[in-house]
Amino acid sequence: MFKAPVNPSVYVLSATTFVSQELVMSKKAIFYILFFVVLATGFYFSLKAVMPGFFNKRMRPISKVEAFSFTNQDGQPFTQDALKDKVAIVNFFFTTCTTVCPRMNNNLKPAYEALKNNPDVLFLSFTSDPSRDSAAVLKRYAESMELDTRKWIFLTGKKDSLYKAARHSFKIDDPKNFVSNDEVDFLHTQFVALVNRKGEVVKIYDGLKPSELKEIEEDVKNLLEN
Repeated sequence: MFKAPVNPSVYVLSATTFVSQELVMSKKAIFYILFFVVLATGFYFSLKAVMPGFFNKRMRPISKVEAFSFTNQDGQPFTQDALKDKVAIVNFFFTTCTTVCPRMNNNLKPAYEALKNNPDVLFLSFTSDPSRDSAAVLKRYAESMELDTRKWIFLTGKKDSLYKAARHSFKIDDPKNFVSNDEVDFLHTQFVALVNRKGEVVKIYDGLKPSELKEIEEDVKNLLEN
């Protein structure tokens, strides 16, 4: 059977129509994508404004700070009540240390400078060598670091109570390190604990890693907003 030849222009017209339809579909797809992006962005910022802290990173509690009673650098009593509704950055050190402790405290200085004017934030440094670090010694140490001791507080007390706080409350040393012989047991740790307003430890940093300590400012901000 004879078949009439197909006009090539028909193919050209069909291809042009197909491409045109594809372009229309592509434009619609792009429009809808942009529309939903704008909608989602608007919803995000609206929800963030209405519910501050809603999108902040949640930090699960690691431990609960138990009751304690120590003495600050001014010879005044200091208890867990002073942490009520505060966010605290906590470490343990000793003034005669020449290795880990100076590095750790110097690494904490940038966070202290950034947060020292916030009334809801405290820095606490407990001595792990109370036999040498009296209140007067701690005061001289704080002065040498040029700190406001209303914001960065140095604490001393009974050795067993200090070590119990470090290992059980603040979780910056393994409780298994406890040695029954008090003269042999010695705490030397570079870890720093972050405590929320509820008195819960929510994060541990390595005080010898400035990259980790840089996270303190943002973490504290999140805790204050929650």
